[in-house]
Amino acid sequence: MSEQIEYSAADEAGVERIARLVRLAARGFNRSLQIRLQTQNVTFGQWIFLRILWQEDGLSQRELSDRAHLTEPTAHTALIRMEELGYIVRRNVEGNKRRLHAFLTAKGWELRELLEPLALEANDIALSSLTKDEQTTLRKALTVMIRNLEEDERRAASRGVRVPPTKGHASS
Repeated sequence: MSEQIEYSAADEAGVERIARLVRLAARGFNRSLQIRLQTQNVTFGQWIFLRILWQEDGLSQRELSDRAHLTEPTAHTALIRMEELGYIVRRNVEGNKRRLHAFLTAKGWELRELLEPLALEANDIALSSLTKDEQTTLRKALTVMIRNLEEDERRAASRGVRVPPTKGHASS
């Protein structure tokens, strides 16, 4: 069941929480992109790892899971499937026989030309009713919010308070 949102005068008054609106927008972006990715038989999880590898090819499974903010077992499963599909090859580097690194194949690199326009299309749809000035304001506001929240997390960490782990097992 999808969560519906109606914009009203109450929203202009600031009643609707920004966190909820951002979460719903992020979910909408993800779903819009997933609809498009499936036309190329690529999952959203594979998209996440492809994007990372397009920026920095040859990362280890741990490096990929860290950059994607996903668990290593999740990364492992996705990478095995990506290898089966011929998007990547995994191999040892620098004499380290235990750690496998993922490298894009020609097919993996070719996907970039097919998939990036799909992401731009989803982005364009989301922004289609906003003026250029509104888009600029939105980008600036979101960037400031991200910085504020990152700083809040740094301050908490300096006091010894960490975000509870979502990867692996939490301590009892």
